[in-house]
Amino acid sequence: MNYELFCTFAGMLRIAIQSKGRLYEDTMNLLGEADIKISSSKRILLVQSSNFPVEVLFLRDDDIPASVASGVADVGVVGENEFAEKGEKAKVTARLGFSRCRLSLAVPKEADYQGLEWFEGKKIATSYPNILARFMQEQGIKADIHEITGSVEISPGIGLADAIFDIVSSGSTLISNNLREVHTVMESEAVLIATPGLGKEKQAILDEMLFRFEAVRQAEDKKYVRMNVPKDRLSDIVGVLPGLKSPTVIPLADSDWCSVHTVLEEKRFWEIIGRLKEMGAQGILVTPIEKMIL
Repeated sequence: MNYELFCTFAGMLRIAIQSKGRLYEDTMNLLGEADIKISSSKRILLVQSSNFPVEVLFLRDDDIPASVASGVADVGVVGENEFAEKGEKAKVTARLGFSRCRLSLAVPKEADYQGLEWFEGKKIATSYPNILARFMQEQGIKADIHEITGSVEISPGIGLADAIFDIVSSGSTLISNNLREVHTVMESEAVLIATPGLGKEKQAILDEMLFRFEAVRQAEDKKYVRMNVPKDRLSDIVGVLPGLKSPTVIPLADSDWCSVHTVLEEKRFWEIIGRLKEMGAQGILVTPIEKMIL
């Protein structure tokens, strides 16, 4: 794509991104891998890409849903949990597969918890009162929801609440505060949301950006593998390769051998490589994949 020509006809797509934290790091990494160059300076509120028709608006995570819904930003990257909590009228355009976490209920370790009915009449501290209220209403449970910002996990320990409803990643924070997770209400990950009625020209930019994002995602946890294979074992070796399609087979100067190229998922890599070696594969070369377009 010719950057200057695209900008002339399409204008600029504004994307809201969290100004700091894990989601900021993950989003900036994704943009970089998609070859969308953005200055990482956090002192500037609005930054334009030097090679793609987007400008980044750095905001607090809880301000992103409203900025997209109102059209201040055309699209935004936000945690699904934050988007669900705010309830703004924007649409989820893509699930991005990073910054995964869950929203869960947790109680003191010593609590005699037997089920959700335990929360009847209890005080629950949370930064996500709307999600929790909807869930409790669905379950027919009346609880006292106490909204709090920051350090929710300390609330039971200081007598502020009987339990908490908060983000959980590894669970280590709960353990250190003598809490245990008892029920997951919502799984969350980063999502790309878009303002309603995005214009045709900006939609074209968004489509190109999503195309690049998908190419990056397709390449995750995959390796490009090349190996020399004896021709008399070719069919056996091809039979154990779980590639995307039929592997590429290239003749070599030695007519008894050929070169086989394929893509392997990293989680099965060592298992399959071991079997290939047993079948006579040699000169196995493994390289990472940056982008993959299916």
